[in-house]
Amino acid sequence: MALASLAMVLTPGPNMVYLTSRSISQGRRAGLVSLAGTGVGFGIYMLVANLGLAVVFIAVPWLFIGLKTGGVVYLAYLAWQALRPGGHGVFEVQSLPRDSDVRLFRMGLLTNLLNPKTAIMYLTLIPQFIDPQRGHQVAQGLTLGSVQIAVSLIVNATIVLAAGMIATALARRPGWATWQRRITGTLLGSVALLLARDVPSRVHA
Repeated sequence: MALASLAMVLTPGPNMVYLTSRSISQGRRAGLVSLAGTGVGFGIYMLVANLGLAVVFIAVPWLFIGLKTGGVVYLAYLAWQALRPGGHGVFEVQSLPRDSDVRLFRMGLLTNLLNPKTAIMYLTLIPQFIDPQRGHQVAQGLTLGSVQIAVSLIVNATIVLAAGMIATALARRPGWATWQRRITGTLLGSVALLLARDVPSRVHA
């Protein structure tokens, strides 16, 4: 579960883009406040999935399909922003308005709640690690979810703390920034294609 969580969090997505941009434009403290919001978002997903409310997505599949479709479009947009001529990479400084702690927390929360990677993690991936023969399934789900949250918060906190330093290094070496945009854009586009391909299978499931 820890390895799967690490692979997911290292793939650039809405959370990483928002946290990095906020950390570079407003400082580490703003990034950490935003990260606290994403952490609460993970907790909400974990409780929703393990309390059986995820059955709503099964009973009304278009809700889940709509969530995934919106996520695919958003990831594709981020990929285009990175790959297009004159585009911006994850660690390139972007001008963002300074926001209050309350707004930073709220934006971090909303970004995570609308993150298709988070939905997929809790609704399709984590259940695969649950073994009914090993005891209470809800307890297993909460334990696995806690592992995922811990891994994600540690990795994202590291990114928040290092974002400014990485951005400065890239600014001094424009060639590195170009390759960073290409790699990030390619990864984002690949994730979008994988999610788009998975939508029909979720419909039939």
